[in-house]
Amino acid sequence: MHKTVFSKSDKKTRPKIQAEETAELERITARSQKELAAFGATHERRSGALSTDEIWWRQHFEWLKGRGYLLRPRYAPDWVPSWGGSKRAASACEDRQVIRFGHIMDATRLSDGLYVSLKVIKKSEHPHEADIGLYFMEHKRVSDPRNHCVPVFEVLSVPDEDDKHIIVMPLLLNFIKLRFDTFGEVVECLRQLFEGLLFMHNNRVAHRDCMWMNIMMDAKELYVEPYHPVKPHMQRDFSGYASHHTRTQRPPKYYFIDFGLSRRYDASSENPLEYPIFGGDKTVPEFQSNADIPLDPFPTDVYYLGNVIREQFLTVNAGFEFLKPLVDDMVQDDPNKRPTMEKVVERFDSIRRNLNTWKLRSRVTGRDEGPFEHLYRGAAHWRRRIGFIVNRVSAIPHLSA
Repeated sequence: MHKTVFSKSDKKTRPKIQAEETAELERITARSQKELAAFGATHERRSGALSTDEIWWRQHFEWLKGRGYLLRPRYAPDWVPSWGGSKRAASACEDRQVIRFGHIMDATRLSDGLYVSLKVIKKSEHPHEADIGLYFMEHKRVSDPRNHCVPVFEVLSVPDEDDKHIIVMPLLLNFIKLRFDTFGEVVECLRQLFEGLLFMHNNRVAHRDCMWMNIMMDAKELYVEPYHPVKPHMQRDFSGYASHHTRTQRPPKYYFIDFGLSRRYDASSENPLEYPIFGGDKTVPEFQSNADIPLDPFPTDVYYLGNVIREQFLTVNAGFEFLKPLVDDMVQDDPNKRPTMEKVVERFDSIRRNLNTWKLRSRVTGRDEGPFEHLYRGAAHWRRRIGFIVNRVSAIPHLSA
């Protein structure tokens, strides 16, 4: 039998070589497992199988139905994919549409057919979210037109899971999901948002995460047919594309959502202090070098909302120069130099009054809009604009009482 003979120097390097070979083998194994996992995930997606988060909702389908909320057919215990055994593409089927965030689900309220959102909250992680939502549902606040906090219809305790409860809210759409047609529509949107954040601050609540993803609108009146909660450009039953009106024709109400980082303070606490905590917007100047210093959260809210306007309107669209001085003040690096929300509302009201009707009826155009798109959208806009003028439709949309 052949026997390998190692020299003295070989014996010294052998453990090192073996260690390197072992490490390489582990890397190859890890890469192979990763590739297999990716293939498995792709295969699962293609087959339409439910994800782990979706399985949780399916397990609670009957309980939620008993509480008055019906999930879509995909989450029923006896669900069978509608595209099975047919030539129809799975992506073209309603029951293939997968929730984007595992802790948020849409449903139909059985008592009146209203479409709602269900959000699972871990009380150990966000102990104040439900309480703050319910605080703004109390009679003297819920009836106030300045209240733009998402309505909380009910809080459900999840059976056998003491740390979880479900917040029931209306089904909303992100506020920039549909294109703004006119400057008047943007002005009304900002009026509501400024008013809403001031209302929160006056009630001694700091949102602490009011970035663009946490600003929504009630779009049910905007759409001609109910839209699909996962793919809003489609009708809810996926029978075709969902058409919608402009915000001038059907003015929506805008809401702040997600109070997971929010805090409510006693009226006697004029300048509360909180340690910085990053929400969705990671650009807050005072958080970059003061992570261990407690700060007043109210000026940070002012920055968040100012940055929303800067990123979603001033940066991507032309013609919003009239907002720049106000926004620049709202996003100053020094939080002590930022205006309070009361001052923001006062200044914005002055800006709004000085905008003429021509400007308010003008079309919002993207900075990257090409000539063909400009011509096409411009022609459609002018047809609507002439109709609004003839019918004396206000240049700034107003919510009906």
